[in-house]
Amino acid sequence: MPDLFDLSPPEKPEPDAGPRPLADRLRPRSLEEVIGQTQVLAADGPLGAMLAAGSLSSLVLWGPPGVGKTTIARLLAGQAGLHFEQISAIFSGVAELRKVFEAARLRRGGTLLFVDEIHRFNKAQQDSFLPHMEDGTIVLVGATTENPSFELNAALLSRAQVIVLERLSLAELELLAQRAEQALGRALPLDGPAREALLEMADGDGRAALNLIEQVAAWKTDSPLDPQALSTRLMRRAAQYDKSGDAHYNLISALHKSVRGSDPDAALYWFARMLEGGEDPRFLARRLTRMAVEDIGLADPQAQAVCLQSWESYERLGSPEGELALAQAVIYLALAPKSNAAYVAYKGARALATKTGSKPPPKHILNAPTKLMKEQGHGAGYAYDHDAEDGFSGQDYFPEGLKRPVLYAPPERGLEREFRKRVEYFAKLRARRQAEREGG
Repeated sequence: MPDLFDLSPPEKPEPDAGPRPLADRLRPRSLEEVIGQTQVLAADGPLGAMLAAGSLSSLVLWGPPGVGKTTIARLLAGQAGLHFEQISAIFSGVAELRKVFEAARLRRGGTLLFVDEIHRFNKAQQDSFLPHMEDGTIVLVGATTENPSFELNAALLSRAQVIVLERLSLAELELLAQRAEQALGRALPLDGPAREALLEMADGDGRAALNLIEQVAAWKTDSPLDPQALSTRLMRRAAQYDKSGDAHYNLISALHKSVRGSDPDAALYWFARMLEGGEDPRFLARRLTRMAVEDIGLADPQAQAVCLQSWESYERLGSPEGELALAQAVIYLALAPKSNAAYVAYKGARALATKTGSKPPPKHILNAPTKLMKEQGHGAGYAYDHDAEDGFSGQDYFPEGLKRPVLYAPPERGLEREFRKRVEYFAKLRARRQAEREGG
């Protein structure tokens, strides 16, 4: 199916031509007719500047479905005076690539090779493009919905500029609808709210918007439909969500940062977005528990218990009832006092342990179950804290020669206010005991 997020004014069909799909009739004829993507097509954008300089280099167009990747590639070829050749990584193999490269080598005037779903090529197939890009046989334009940093070879990325394309806004989809109505010669049978609901159903995908518009335009109605009538005739398009792709990681990052930022409304929104996309609630339960440990920690130790209880409730109730328990955990975490002091202390301790290697504990805190160990000084001078004044001996428990670090620094938030008082109390008492030992 052609990529038709960007549409030009309609062309007149040839007299003998049969009915043409709306998307095909509205295909843009130049980059100036493109709707959206001004951030890259404007004169000061990366593609605009490249064309103004008269030099088109290899590109990777990265963006969601229906935002114009194929359309822009085709128009770039025309404006640069290059032959446009299109293949799909889903259906092409090494043998077909060799034929394409050979034809491009023999062709005069240059070739823009457009590779749809380029991320589906394996490492060897991606490597096969490199010599032909370097000697100018082809200008490669790859299209992908996946993050190129994860899916494409570093060697390929070093030779191609990544251009990020964005979802179409509602305003841009409205322009698309107006062009469609012009081509159809009639207005859509929708009232204002229903029209907006229709465009929202497209979820930023221009191709999906055109498909919906073409369906709605065929309806026979006595009066404009409202949103409720629209919803009975059209199913809402499923949100774009790949449980193993970028959307998965982007949305869990958004949820985590909303919780960390103490915004329960945003946190609930991203939580719901992931559930609507089909995310496994058990994955969310695990990540919520991780947030409780990392971002709330000892400022509210109850947060971890709330997460574990909500997780257990979900396991007992299942979906959809158990999802409410997870939603309550989301709200609790977002509103809980935040502290990463324990997390920072743990990372610091791991780094220090790595740096200090196998330094042994000081002998005075080693057990001495045998005579030989006693003769070696194990346990000598150990002060039993319960027998000390205030139940605190203030001895040094770090390896000999290691300057005492400060790993745990609790903030003035939540329960850690009290922990901070205790840390400061023991620090002063430790200094006093040290002074007493040195003075004695």
